[in-house]
Amino acid sequence: MLEINPQALMAQALALAEQSLWITSPNPRVGCVITDVSGRILGQGHTQKAGGAHAEIMALRDAESQGHSVAGATAYVTLEPCSHFGRTGPCCDALAAAGIKKVVASLPDPNPQVSGQGFERLQAAGVDVVVGEGAQQSRELNIGFFSRMIRRTPWVRLKVAASLDGKTALNNGVSQWITSTEARTDGHAWRARACAVLTGIGTVREDNPRLDVRGVETSRQPHLVVVDSRLETPLDAHLFIAGRAHFIYAAIENDVKKDALEAQGATVIYMPGKTPETKNKVDLSAMMQDLAAREINELHVEAGEKLNGSLIREGLVDEFLVYLAPKLIGQGAGMAQFGPLEDLAHAVPLAFISTEQLGPDLRIVARVQGADSF
Repeated sequence: MLEINPQALMAQALALAEQSLWITSPNPRVGCVITDVSGRILGQGHTQKAGGAHAEIMALRDAESQGHSVAGATAYVTLEPCSHFGRTGPCCDALAAAGIKKVVASLPDPNPQVSGQGFERLQAAGVDVVVGEGAQQSRELNIGFFSRMIRRTPWVRLKVAASLDGKTALNNGVSQWITSTEARTDGHAWRARACAVLTGIGTVREDNPRLDVRGVETSRQPHLVVVDSRLETPLDAHLFIAGRAHFIYAAIENDVKKDALEAQGATVIYMPGKTPETKNKVDLSAMMQDLAAREINELHVEAGEKLNGSLIREGLVDEFLVYLAPKLIGQGAGMAQFGPLEDLAHAVPLAFISTEQLGPDLRIVARVQGADSF
């Protein structure tokens, strides 16, 4: 008889959840493992793309395809089984109907439409519920989803590629390529996990980027968001790629240009600042709330030093993804333009989450202290 190891089984469910990292947006990344009373795995699966089956359904299907009965079985799932009809039916009902007798879940679903109701319905159906195994890992995997559900704003990750002395471009604007192929490929993987990539009109005009995922294989492209106060986005910009949404936030109304951009497939949103001093600039805080309402969980920022500085100054950045190349540039564009600060106590406090060498470059993930305390 196998010795049941709940930690190992939940670790397997979390590994499955991680396999769905690039596909589930805007749904959470969830994994599920179903075992019999001896701990033998009967079925497993992870959440599919939005509108597809959730992890629990995939695990039930997997068990059925192998001829396994799940009556009396235990389901290890990395998030509370849903209890509402959204794009799919309630997973808690499917588990109970299949005869599952115990559910071990990492943590409750922060979605107000679920938020404990899945557990309650399971218990009402006679299913034993245990909560807490793998909670930190599951929350981290779905930090954007938790942010959107609890704070009503996306999790904002600002990516920078720079020299060791913090320069992102030469004085003449040349920036290709400061970092290595390995770092750029890794950057595409981080793009792929985001719901949307954000940039500014300065970057669009100067670099005419595509800002899509090319370095890794993915079945979906993240949406594209442009901060463009005066609606200066060229109609022939490379960013207009089929199969993804394009949101352009403006402050100064220009309905002729708006119509032309929307004919290209963009959605133009007027969102000026609320004061006379800011009325000609996009209200970045309101934009974040609007993006959350549009189901953006993780927002990946690749912009210039001015927009980066504005986002930092307004306290809208949660995490920094920084690639440092082992070279010195001297004069050039910096990572972010804000300040000047009058006291070091006013500096943005960060905590290093991870450091890793990629080819010759160093990748640093640093989080604003307290950003994840929601």
